[in-house]
Amino acid sequence: MPLVLKVILCILFGYVIGTINPTYIIGRLRGFDIRRRGSGNAGASNAIIIMGKAVGILSAIFDILKASAVMWLAPVIFADLPFAAEIAGACAIAGHIFPFHMGFKGGKGLACLGGVLLAIDPRLFLIVLTAEIVLVLIVDYICIVPITASILTPFLYVFFGKNYLDLLWRAEGGWWGAAILGVASLIILSRHIQNIKRIRNGTELHFSYLWKKDKAQTDELARIGKTLEDKNIDSK
Repeated sequence: MPLVLKVILCILFGYVIGTINPTYIIGRLRGFDIRRRGSGNAGASNAIIIMGKAVGILSAIFDILKASAVMWLAPVIFADLPFAAEIAGACAIAGHIFPFHMGFKGGKGLACLGGVLLAIDPRLFLIVLTAEIVLVLIVDYICIVPITASILTPFLYVFFGKNYLDLLWRAEGGWWGAAILGVASLIILSRHIQNIKRIRNGTELHFSYLWKKDKAQTDELARIGKTLEDKNIDSK
């Protein structure tokens, strides 16, 4: 098979798997489009707000594992293609963010980025997850997690890409693989520009909103110009 064709098929493999979005599917089964409720994002954090913690957590786990799965499987399916895992992983993130069957408006890629880190090294995933949990509890903004993680991931790949998972897939390591993952990181960063602007304007929802009681939620939503009803009413 020609190299160019292998690259195209690897891109399509990662992208198509990435477009499988559980929050969107569950929302549709319940009769609504999650992108028209809450934050308007088809991701786990909005699913927690709209459909509860169980749906949100399960969706996050699915999104993590789908990105890891394509990175583990791609080198097996495309055995002679250099950087097959990295190409498929980056495209899974792109597919999650820009799914063709959802009008190219999906999630923001955080869980899929976690899946990439998990595939690089499970120990690294746990270290970064712990550090990001501490960070988000300190700053109280969930958007800080994908912003910092997407910046760090290409560099972490350089130093850890050839360590643990050489036994499972042929991690290429080095700056070329990091550059491929860096493209996905830039896409994630671009999806969070508005969050950064809202933090500066004081209109970004705090992470602690997720476990506040009704009155505290009302006060938090009032701070950003919304009401409790806004999270359950389709936007126009």
